[in-house]
Amino acid sequence: MAGHSKWANIKHRKGAQDAKRGKIFTKLIKEITVAANIGGGDLDGNPRLRTAVDKAKSDNMPKDTIDRAIKKGTGDLEGVDYEEGTFEGYGPGGVAVIVEFMTDNRTRTVADVRHIFTKHNGNLGVSGSVAFLFERKGLIAFGTDADFDAIFEAALEAGAEDVNDEGDAYEVLTDPTKFIEVREAMEGAGLKGRTAELTMIPQTMVGLEGKQAEQMLKLMDKLEDNDDVQNVYANFDISDEEIAKIMG
Repeated sequence: MAGHSKWANIKHRKGAQDAKRGKIFTKLIKEITVAANIGGGDLDGNPRLRTAVDKAKSDNMPKDTIDRAIKKGTGDLEGVDYEEGTFEGYGPGGVAVIVEFMTDNRTRTVADVRHIFTKHNGNLGVSGSVAFLFERKGLIAFGTDADFDAIFEAALEAGAEDVNDEGDAYEVLTDPTKFIEVREAMEGAGLKGRTAELTMIPQTMVGLEGKQAEQMLKLMDKLEDNDDVQNVYANFDISDEEIAKIMG
């Protein structure tokens, strides 16, 4: 879990979330559009769309923008056809990387992503090369100012798989199919996470330091900055001391 929490906290410290709000909205609109296109515009009957809309609301996306994205997906408004897929590759030090993308031009996306990997001491792999190192889970994260015992009790009662104290966050893990159910049960108990999402959890971690650590953080940053990239997951672990050094 350390890699996921660590990267989220690095982004928070860099202020990247606020600086890239426009890009965040663009990615959320794509996800809502594709989810509506695949499973229809009914939130109650389309868990993927429900999750995307909830995420958009938590990022303060205007309701009109959300509604337009849904209508583009269902065909009620003219929109762009997106292809979605996954790239697998390796970062510095043999770190496993999974890149989820949505694009209207796969050739462009492949070229861009390959260039980013190569420039930051990584390389694209073949399908299946690293996917086995990750497991899809629902993740609800709380700040450490929350009541761990209350979170633990409510999470297990709601059907969560595990609750972890990661030092800088309390994290609730769920089966992907029970994610919405667990999150809603916890919110009903007055426990709203600071983030709630479906994610890929690495099963093993790769420690990095020095130049490799710096290259890895740049690789993550550049991949996430690409308009066609929706999510990036990696199994790196970098110490707080090393991060402080890199970030100056």
